Amino acid sequence: MSKSFSGTQYKLMSVASGKIFNDKGWDLDPVGETKPSLIRAIYEKKQLMLKEDSMGIYKFADWLPIHKTLVGSYAPLTYKSEGLATKLGLSNLHITFSGYWPERGIKMKTCSFKETEAYNVCARMANNEDKVLVVASAGNTARAFAQVCSDNNIPLLLSVPEDNLDALWFEAPLNDCVKLIASKTGGDYFDAIHLSNIACELDNFFAEGGAKNVARRDGMGTTMLSATTTIGEIPKYYFQAIGSGTGAIAAWEANLRLIDDGRYGNHKMKLMVSQNYPFHPIYDAWKADSRSLLPFDDMEARKQVEIIDAKVLSNRKPPYSIAGGLYDAMKDAGGDVLLATNEESREAAALFLDTEGIDIHPAAAVATATLINASKNNTINHNDIIMLNITGGGEQRFKDENKLFYLKPLLVFDINPDEDIVKEKLRKLSW
Repeated sequence: MSKSFSGTQYKLMSVASGKIFNDKGWDLDPVGETKPSLIRAIYEKKQLMLKEDSMGIYKFADWLPIHKTLVGSYAPLTYKSEGLATKLGLSNLHITFSGYWPERGIKMKTCSFKETEAYNVCARMANNEDKVLVVASAGNTARAFAQVCSDNNIPLLLSVPEDNLDALWFEAPLNDCVKLIASKTGGDYFDAIHLSNIACELDNFFAEGGAKNVARRDGMGTTMLSATTTIGEIPKYYFQAIGSGTGAIAAWEANLRLIDDGRYGNHKMKLMVSQNYPFHPIYDAWKADSRSLLPFDDMEARKQVEIIDAKVLSNRKPPYSIAGGLYDAMKDAGGDVLLATNEESREAAALFLDTEGIDIHPAAAVATATLINASKNNTINHNDIIMLNITGGGEQRFKDENKLFYLKPLLVFDINPDEDIVKEKLRKLSW
């Protein structure tokens, strides 16, 4: 159910060419250009005017490419750390938290900052949209879109690997406007993407778009908006674990808007992004100063993904090389790509729970581990303003407090299925 909202005024810009054009409704690529490029929203309001907290994530609506608002959202929460900061000797550590932490006034039911994406992608959709949104995911993103679409009666087709179905837990059964298909055990995220691409060839489905969708990136960018408007200035360092790097791209884009705003400083924060060892294709490319990802063996990558705790960081085809992607963001803002082992991340999660009082996701633990290492190695100034983006937390607490319901797939397809059979079965689904 959407609330009354007049919509945000914006245009779209090709990062590669600088060409500005109107959004026809669901543009994901530059109009009339051949060079691969992200597009960026250019907002009419250059200064961000926060709306009331009761609007949830839509308190940042001035800089969200949306046509409506939906029920149930929460904005990311930023607070100045005391416990972890004291332990690490950091005088200006600020934690931006997305998840479930009732005492601090945030109750994201899926416990992940993927809700910031889902609430804004769905709010970008036209009110009269009659096609079914298609989302492929390895877990957290699917859970977020499922919850948001269920709560707001938005038709959704999810495609998830069968091995990841344990990520699709909810506090109550979902509205049947949400339907799930899966790639058979042994498949991974890219097998789920393949199924979603087949679905999108049918007339009644359309793709969410991933990193190319400005609503997804600007939704994720609300973590940066939360931090900067709470602190009163742009942070010096930004720590976040990455799979695709879309969150870091979003933070960089928000940073550029905040510079144009004029009230929060004119510097670019250093992007200190991290991967879970031994899966680190972005780390390898960055250290080689290569715009392109370095060649790697897919089977070896699958083995590495099996090892890492933070499965959500396992994207083998991130938006790294594309114009406006992570390589460009890092080159412009500065920073580094860091690594954390499973052991380091588990120790970091335990320390966070002990010092801050809430459990965190494995990916957030990777980011925390690299912050711990940076403070020990003195690669950061201990007095600088540091933003630690905790991209998910409170999940264990939420599970302890609620009976859980799991979404089951209506259809499970073989790896590399016959496309005609997939289409035939999808045509029989009804919303």
